[in-house]
Amino acid sequence: MQRVLDTHYGAGRFRTGKVIGRGGMSTVWLAYDTTEQRDVAVKVLKPELTDDPEFRARFRAEAEAAETIRSEHVVATYDYGEQANVDGTGMTYCFIVMEYIQGESLADILARERTLPEVMALDLITQAALGLQAIHERRLVHRDIKPGNLMVTADGVVKVTDFGIAKAASAVPLTRTGMVVGTAQYVSPEQAQGHDVGPSSDVYSLGVVGYEMLAGRRPFAGESTVSVALKHISAPVPEIPGEVSAPMRRLISVCLRKNPAARYADGAELAAATVPVHDGQMPPEPRSGVGPATDPRSPQAPRTQ
Repeated sequence: MQRVLDTHYGAGRFRTGKVIGRGGMSTVWLAYDTTEQRDVAVKVLKPELTDDPEFRARFRAEAEAAETIRSEHVVATYDYGEQANVDGTGMTYCFIVMEYIQGESLADILARERTLPEVMALDLITQAALGLQAIHERRLVHRDIKPGNLMVTADGVVKVTDFGIAKAASAVPLTRTGMVVGTAQYVSPEQAQGHDVGPSSDVYSLGVVGYEMLAGRRPFAGESTVSVALKHISAPVPEIPGEVSAPMRRLISVCLRKNPAARYADGAELAAATVPVHDGQMPPEPRSGVGPATDPRSPQAPRTQ
């Protein structure tokens, strides 16, 4: 990694430290930017993705758009770079220089705590929705909202990270990458069906995260990613167990409607809908006016006697 950065920026600009994260599509390094005098995170995409020209073009466009986002609740993207044939192998290394977050992911928090108090879960949803608002205002869709992509700082600030890769990866045949675009446990019904997705797809995924924070489990489980995805498409959402207020249940329920038009349209509308819930009041219906009764694609939960 040091050689890639030195070749791209010139020797001395960055000092590479340790690996601080690994995922299915990338490795993240801690580095120090001597010019800006700050720690940064450098995400390097896996070579099996970056040797595909269409992937590089798509991801370059997403990364450049990400650089324009300014929000306390989105991890800042400082720069994007491509460097070819650094080590004589002919590989092109694609990397992003990002804000370094001192904190932990919501996935780590849930692994330790299993569930969160309702007031904390609502605060996390509100902050994540504000991050999505900033993303959606730039006409971007995250496509991979999950606990692992929500960072929580030591001060309790939620920051959305890792957007853009999922869209670019759709250019690469799954047989080559072995990946499903959009983590199956959090995927929206329209995304699971391979349809075009809009901001309300991110709202659905954040609804799944909210359900998990309250229930200690995801709404759907299965033997395979396909079986889980099918449940997102057609199965009724199970009731959240435990003592959860009616306003919070309604908020999560609206986010998890099957029809994208029946959900909150984007991060801004979801963030606004959380305001009355903080005060113990019911959240509003989406501005679209589409609800379960007028949503032909929403399966009806079985009646209980």
